Amino acid sequence: MPAQTRFELKPGAATREAFGKALVDLGHANKDVVACDADLSKSTFTAPFAKEFPDRFFSCGIAEANMVAIGAGLASSGKIAFVSSFSCFVLNKGFEQLRVTVAYPQINNVKVVGTHSGISIGEDGPSQMSIEDLSLATALPGFVVLSPCDEVSMKALVHAAAAYPAPVFIRAGRAKAPIVYAADRKFAIGKAVELIPGKDLTIIAHGLLVAEAIRASEALEAEGISARVIDMHTIKPLDRDAVAKAASETGAIVVAEEHLTDGGLGVKVAQAAAETHPCLMEFVGIRGTYAESGSPEGLLDKYGLLARDVIAAARRALDRKRAR
Repeated sequence: MPAQTRFELKPGAATREAFGKALVDLGHANKDVVACDADLSKSTFTAPFAKEFPDRFFSCGIAEANMVAIGAGLASSGKIAFVSSFSCFVLNKGFEQLRVTVAYPQINNVKVVGTHSGISIGEDGPSQMSIEDLSLATALPGFVVLSPCDEVSMKALVHAAAAYPAPVFIRAGRAKAPIVYAADRKFAIGKAVELIPGKDLTIIAHGLLVAEAIRASEALEAEGISARVIDMHTIKPLDRDAVAKAASETGAIVVAEEHLTDGGLGVKVAQAAAETHPCLMEFVGIRGTYAESGSPEGLLDKYGLLARDVIAAARRALDRKRAR
C-alpha cells in the first residue's frame, strides 16, 4: 500500500477503549477467548466483555501477579487469555510471574494488555504512569510487544495478537488518540508502516507520538525538508528491514516515543541500525526522570513530546548530517 502524504488526524477513541471493543468482537468469534482483570475493568475497558461473557471473565482483585499466573493457567488449558491492568501494575507487580509462568514455559496464548501507559494519563500522577513498560516487556524472551497508535491499529493488532503463536504485550493509552489510519487498513505483526515518504531523514515513532511525527513531517515539508515517517507499531520483533532501509536511504533517524529513552524503541532501532547500516540518530522521549500529576497536554509539553520537539530533533540530525 503506498504511503499517505496528507492526514486529517481527526480525534479518535483512546486505544484502551479500542482494545475493549476488539476484545468483545473476539469473544463473539471465538469461545476460547477469556479475560482476566485486576479490579480495574471499567478503566481497562474489559467491563463490556465481562457483561457480554460473564462466565469467561475472571476478576482477580488487586493482585496482578496472581492474575498473570491465573491467565497462564487458563492459556495452558486451551484458552486464549487476555490479561489486563494498568501497564505499571501488570508489568511491575507481575514481572516475576510473566517471566516464570509465561515467558520461561512459552505459554503462547497469554496476551497481556497494559493500559494507562506513558505520562498522558495526566492527573493520576507518577505512581500510575508506566514509562518503563516497553523495556520490561521486550526483556522477556519470546514475547511480542506492540504499541498501536490509534483505534484502528489497536483493533487490528488485538485480533492479530490473538492468533499469533507467542505471548504478547500490547501497550494502550488513556488519552484519546488522533485517527491515523483508514478503517480498513491491514496490519502485520513485525511489519512497520511507512506513512510518509521522505529522503532527507526518517522519523520512527509509536503510540501517541506517531501523530506528532506526522505533524512534524508536514511542518518540515513546508521548509523544504523531506522527512519519512514510520509507525513502528511492533517494538518486538522489530522490523529491521525498515530500519536498515531508512538508515541507508536517508542517513539520519529520529526516534520519538512516550517512554524513557533508556530501554525504549530508540535503543532497539539504534541496535538494528548499528548492525545493518550505522547512521546519525536523535531521540525524543523521557530522559531519566519520572513525571508528575498534571494535564496530559501540559505533561507532553513539559517533557518534550510534541511535534515541535520532533522538529527540533530533526533539525539537529540534519545539521550533524550536513557537517559530516
